[in-house]
Amino acid sequence: MPTVSVKRDLLFHALGRTYTDEEFDELCFEFGLELDEITSEKDIISREQGDTKAEGASDVILYKIDVPANRYDLLCLEGLVRGLQVFKQKMEAPRYRRVSPASSEPQRLVITEETTAVRPHAVAAVLRNITFTQERYDSFIELQEKLHQNVCRKRTLVAIGTHDLDTISGPFTYTAKPPGDIRFKPLNQAKEYTAQELMSLYKTDSHLRHYLHIIEDEPLYPVIYDSNGIVLSLPPIINGDHSKISLNTKNVFIECTATDLTKAKIVLDMMVTMFCEYCEEPFTKETLSADFINRKVGISESTEQIAQLLTKMCLRSEVMSDGEQIEVEIPPTRSDVIHACDIMEDAAMAYGFNNIPRTTPRTYTVASQLPLNKLSELLRQDLAAAGFTEALTFALCSQEDIADKLLKNISETRACHISNPKTAEFQVARTTLLSGLLKTVAANRKMPLPLRLFEISDVVLKDETKDVGARNNRRLCAVYYNKSPGFEVIHGLMDRVMQLLEVKPGQGNGYHIQAADDSTFFPGRCAEIFARGKSIGRLGVLHPDVINRFELTMPCSALDIDIEPFL
Repeated sequence: MPTVSVKRDLLFHALGRTYTDEEFDELCFEFGLELDEITSEKDIISREQGDTKAEGASDVILYKIDVPANRYDLLCLEGLVRGLQVFKQKMEAPRYRRVSPASSEPQRLVITEETTAVRPHAVAAVLRNITFTQERYDSFIELQEKLHQNVCRKRTLVAIGTHDLDTISGPFTYTAKPPGDIRFKPLNQAKEYTAQELMSLYKTDSHLRHYLHIIEDEPLYPVIYDSNGIVLSLPPIINGDHSKISLNTKNVFIECTATDLTKAKIVLDMMVTMFCEYCEEPFTKETLSADFINRKVGISESTEQIAQLLTKMCLRSEVMSDGEQIEVEIPPTRSDVIHACDIMEDAAMAYGFNNIPRTTPRTYTVASQLPLNKLSELLRQDLAAAGFTEALTFALCSQEDIADKLLKNISETRACHISNPKTAEFQVARTTLLSGLLKTVAANRKMPLPLRLFEISDVVLKDETKDVGARNNRRLCAVYYNKSPGFEVIHGLMDRVMQLLEVKPGQGNGYHIQAADDSTFFPGRCAEIFARGKSIGRLGVLHPDVINRFELTMPCSALDIDIEPFL
């Protein structure tokens, strides 16, 4: 959950009253928040860097408040105060509207096709006739940073730029150019640099160096110009110094460049709606039934009362003409509302979770463990008792792990591929547990021999008969790594597993093994396992090439079976 730090006295002044710490903690709980910590800047520095560094730091009391991850409208003092004031019914839920400029045409932001390959989307808005104080200005900058770290995913999805509109002129152009062709004076710098030079300059910057990788290797860099060719920003890295905002700024031009258009619109809405209260004109639907909310929450309130509860949560609500339906107005600040269930949750919050009466469930059920999980747990206990150590490996792996290293072709594995893997280590969902166990053995080669490892987990296999095109398959895999192959150890483990599953040796309803060819195993040292007439897996001594590809130096035997047929 994101944490918002606000000055206690400033918060109480905005709320219009003073609370004790206990009273404010209770208010936060009622509103669905949590007062995480009461501290000060001096305490924080003292705790992190020592008392010497804390000398001269502010003693102003700070409230650190945890807010839900999807409530971006509560990430600043303005949104927090507005939400609490509406909740306490000390102000009406604001209604937001777009205001056209009185003396000029609306500003335009022109997006060129060159941006398609780097950051294809951009949205913009203007806050007019705003009045900044130092506290408001600090909150404005802090909100940008909070949004950058949360919904913007550290500027990879969205980057926010704010500019003094009176220092620039539209229409504005969002384009992309080679880094050597972009030259401007960046924020708080004394001279001009090319975009290429800025990449070198900011490599040592403790703040900006974390964002350079987003565009550093691109052939074209995104850039925004005004009609006079002045650079406003080089998103997502830095704004231009020419258009920087200050306490004297009256009109703020806000631009958001993005790889995700939906997120860009959410961020722009947050920036505009949170600070429009400082403008001269500060504030300028889903339908659902009261019965739906009453049933889901477990209360019995009238339609009018439910509409009042929703209005307390900044969701303006009115009872429709039929007296049963409620029309709920979703403001741009509430991007978290995407379904009637989200509205129902707010109604429950406004009613008070502690006020919902306890009732006995109408349906009586007895909980029980899924049979597959119960079987897996029982087998884990007995395999551990047999002297094998359980391992837990990643469900994602590289194509090489399940194919090349096991001497198989990737097309034969029925693997589900990730369309945009972030790393070569996580390209596909595993189709076997064996590769993960062998990597675990390789990471523990210095441990005393023999190494006996097992894992009982799911693999993922393509299956066109399933609605999602794939299915999970619960398997048991075990390996024995020593100076000798230890085939008899793995064979004995298989016999013990079958004994636990109450499957006797023999044809028909029993189990048996027969010689098989598998490229993963040494020729002539591989057997296919049959139980109740069906093939359930294989065991044998691994091929020397497989062992070498996992950087192992000693022989290894393995068992790999499907346990689902035994349910």
